[in-house]
Amino acid sequence: MFFKKSLELPTPATALKGRDIPLRTAERHFVNGRPLKGPYPQGTQLAQFAMGCFWGVERKFWQVPGVWVTAVGYVAGLTPNPTYEEVCTGRTGHTEAVLVAFDPKEVSYDGLLKVFWEGHDPTQGMRQGNDIGTQYRSGIYVVDAAQRASAEATRDAYARALSAAGYGPVTTEIQDAGPFFFAEDYHQQYLAKNPDGYCGVGGTGVSCPIGVGVRA
Repeated sequence: MFFKKSLELPTPATALKGRDIPLRTAERHFVNGRPLKGPYPQGTQLAQFAMGCFWGVERKFWQVPGVWVTAVGYVAGLTPNPTYEEVCTGRTGHTEAVLVAFDPKEVSYDGLLKVFWEGHDPTQGMRQGNDIGTQYRSGIYVVDAAQRASAEATRDAYARALSAAGYGPVTTEIQDAGPFFFAEDYHQQYLAKNPDGYCGVGGTGVSCPIGVGVRA
């Protein structure tokens, strides 16, 4: 798409209308064969993270022991059931995100937060590397008060460590999880289907600060 993307989020008046019917997507994970949309095993917990291009983000998380299944989609926007093309205009308000279904007996939410913070640069605002636009902003979308407390505590600890390493302020948004709109089938587990595919997600090289309390 050859146009300059807006780095401002749309308002309800300027957002695209969207649609009532969800996009069609695969029923099962391309890598492990598990159902993308459930049902999930009893005791499974859910988390949502945005950290740039969702292709690479999803691969980071499906490789984590204890993660049962992952899916990519669009969150924190205004347009219901957006298409990828609509998200790319910047007029839906969504960011590219990954839904993570995990077994807390095998990997804690704090362990997933460690992957999140160390897997991208959370100081870049409406971009991640060469990927520019509101859809690439960093975000954690929490399902309960415990997740919010962990997200905020680790944000503050990483902000101190990043500042000491010469980075700017953390721009990651932390919000209550809203609707997760599953992305089109070709986006699901994209880098397993296309091993040579491009993705601009990368870490900062700043590891977990002492005292954060992150555990695997």
